[in-house]
This record gives sequence, C-alpha cells and structure tokens, in this order.
Amino acid sequence: MSHLRKMMGVTLVELIVVIAITSIIAAVVAVFILRPVEGYADAARRASLTDEADTALRRMSRDLRLALPNSVRVYGGGQFVEFIETSGGGRYRAEPDSGGGGDTLDFSAADSSFDAIGPVPALAAGNQIVVYNLYSSGPVSNAYAGDNRAALTSTAAPPIAIVSKLFPEPSPAKRFRVVTGPVTYGCVGGQLLRYWAYPYSQDPPGGPVPPAGGNSAVLAGNVGECQFVYTAGALTERIATVSIILQIDSVSAGGSLERVRMFQQAQVSNAP
Repeated sequence: MSHLRKMMGVTLVELIVVIAITSIIAAVVAVFILRPVEGYADAARRASLTDEADTALRRMSRDLRLALPNSVRVYGGGQFVEFIETSGGGRYRAEPDSGGGGDTLDFSAADSSFDAIGPVPALAAGNQIVVYNLYSSGPVSNAYAGDNRAALTSTAAPPIAIVSKLFPEPSPAKRFRVVTGPVTYGCVGGQLLRYWAYPYSQDPPGGPVPPAGGNSAVLAGNVGECQFVYTAGALTERIATVSIILQIDSVSAGGSLERVRMFQQAQVSNAP
C-alpha cells in the first residue's frame, strides 16, 4: 500500500498549497525590491535628462566662446540667441616691411588683398573677413549689415584675397577675423534647435521666430523652459556673458514628472 501511494505522486491539494505558499513568498519579495527598482529607474531617467541638458549647454558655450566680438544678440523675449561664428583670425599688415614691400590693408580706398602678420588662418570657401566689429545692430561697424565684412575670392594665401572693399575703420590692434556665418540657438515647440547657413540680417527678427532659410538641428527635446540673457561688460565691454537656463521635462510610465533645470554662463570676448 505504501509503495502504491508513492507511485501516485502529489495530490491536487498539495499542489494548491505549494502554489499559494510560492505566491505569498513572491509578493513579500516584490514589496522589498519594488522601491529599489523604481528608484533605479528614476535615477537612470534623471541621469539621462541631465546628460542631455549638459551636452546641449556645453555645445552652446563652446560656440559662444568663438563668437565674433560684439556680434551676440538676444531676441524673442530671451528665447533666441544669435551670433556670428568665427573659424580663426590674425593681424593684417598695416605698414610696409623694412624693405618697403608687403601687401598692406588700405583704409583710404577699396582694397582687394592684404598680408597676414604671422601664421595665416585656415580659409575655406564661403568664409568672409571682418575688421573691427563694434555693434550687433544698425548700419555702421556691424558685420550683420556688412559694412565691415568682405567675402573671400580665393582660399589660397598669402595674400588674403577678398572682394574689393573699403572697410570703415581700422582696428587699433590690427586684427581681422575669419567668419563662417551667423548661428542661432532657439527654443521652439518644446525643442532646443541650432540654426546655421542662413543669410545675414542687419537686425534680428521682430518676434520670437527662428531665422528664415538655412539648416537646423535638434540639440534637446522635451524642453520645458529656455532662457538666454546677454550681459555686456561694464565700460570697456571687453568681456561679456551669456547666461543660459535650460529645463528638460520627462514623464515616466507611471505618470510622475521628472524635471532637470540647469544654469550655465558662457564668457564672450568683445575685444574687436
């Protein structure tokens, strides 16, 4: 009889008891591991948001530090910041060399070439030369307006060849800048975008709208707040700052809101 009972295996009641006990144990274990798992997921989501915001801020700060002096301008209620991007620069020849030679940059009449003192910066098609930029708006000494900006006619140097141009004022430090064009960062429709390769405009758009034409790329999504503040340096205005506030929001699968808000300042040299 005992041998027959062993051959029959477990009964239905025994199976139900095992399932019930296993369920109780699983429920108890779930209570203990639920919070750590949720905490890990929340931490991973916050880290992702922080990384996205930090990457965008670093990219903007790097570009702003290379901005043409006195070209930064904020518009659209602080939602957009625009500047002219530089790729290099140097000093132009203002006087002939000891032998009476050298190609000087003439400020009394239109000139189409000049020598650089020292290493010649890298030149590429589409680059332009700017001398002594003082303002970011208006028609005078403003690279956006173009009175102190001339297009290259050749990328071979020396000398640096430009479209015949009479620059309005010489630079006290004999500096020139190589510019690639205007660039704008702006927040539109919950996204932070970078705009480039669009035409120069003497004055920024009248409202919170991006520049027309050109290319754009998304730097960050789910932007809850975006603000740019430009502060020019006092008196000499040699150093200015652009303060950037960037907030990125994310809603978890459970409906909770995760928010990362970051602040950064980028220094801008305004020595023309």
